[in-house]
Amino acid sequence: MRRALFEGLIADENDNVVTVAYVGEEPCYVVNDAGFNRHISSEDVDRQVLHMLGEQIEGHEEEISQQTAKMLGQEDIFTQAMLLNQIKQMDRQFETLLQTGIPADARAYLGMMGFKVVIDMHGEILRVDQPSAPARDDE
Repeated sequence: MRRALFEGLIADENDNVVTVAYVGEEPCYVVNDAGFNRHISSEDVDRQVLHMLGEQIEGHEEEISQQTAKMLGQEDIFTQAMLLNQIKQMDRQFETLLQTGIPADARAYLGMMGFKVVIDMHGEILRVDQPSAPARDDE
């Protein structure tokens, strides 16, 4: 059964965290619209968020693979090439992520770091709050 990918990280226009409910086997984000609970397909919202994140990654694949390899302590060219290949197959990775979900501890970590998606009552993304990297000294 598919789960809501960003459960606990989605808020409504009033900054209230939305809940998740299932309609049959489909997970939905539930937005309180003046007492009426609107059920929005979590897959629709999740795909919007993944698309936004993918756009931010685009054009930075080399740097991301290098920094990821550095964080892993494996800065060899083979690891960087493997990571770059995975990043370039982002659409496939996102599809896998939609099926497997994000582990609860990873979602909790994202929340603690300040990651939050704000949607309107129709499920359209209004903004995505993300943690930012500290500014470099040379900038």
